[in-house]
Amino acid sequence: MFPFIFEWVWDIGHVVFMGGLWFAVSILGAGMTFVIVKAAMDTMNDSKESHH
Repeated sequence: MFPFIFEWVWDIGHVVFMGGLWFAVSILGAGMTFVIVKAAMDTMNDSKESHH
């Protein structure tokens, strides 16, 4: 069931599940944002040296 379906009832199980779901999604989103911004900054500030 989804929150926009008419029969949705906000009991403690749904609150905990949706809270955990959005916590996990926000952690993944923050991590992906950090990696993308870091990659863009490293690309713009390329000093022509290899890190390998």
